[in-house]
Amino acid sequence: MNFKTIFHYISYLQYPLMLIGLYFAFSPYLLGMEILKENPKLIFENFNSVLIFMGLGTSFSSLQDTSKTQNTFSRKIWENPIKGKITIIVMCLTILFSLIFGLTGYFNAQDGILKDLSVGIIVLSLGLFGFLKAAIEMFENHRKDKNTVANNV
Repeated sequence: MNFKTIFHYISYLQYPLMLIGLYFAFSPYLLGMEILKENPKLIFENFNSVLIFMGLGTSFSSLQDTSKTQNTFSRKIWENPIKGKITIIVMCLTILFSLIFGLTGYFNAQDGILKDLSVGIIVLSLGLFGFLKAAIEMFENHRKDKNTVANNV
């Protein structure tokens, strides 16, 4: 077993991390509306945890094997040069705007819930950076126009 295979197996930690994030997303509502009325900050505190665990899960997903696609939907995107480029551009813009939003909130907010949410947004943005790297590798590995040129030579 080589290091690459070990990292591919480690990438499966993304699923428990995403489930933990999902738990934090629904737990305020499962506690009951009376508790939410008494403590409305609970939603924002849990949302910060959602952002952090989703960011961690996304960063672990970047360790997956980029020579394979997960499903036919992603294969259709990464095989098509136009769809792949558009997807990468949208991912870049999403990361840029969320990172700017998170950093702006972190440096401009006083201590409190907004500053905490900004930390969660920053963690999610950093996780998306790793995911972007994996997406670029998948695009390079699966492009039809690049693969057909390489096969004809």
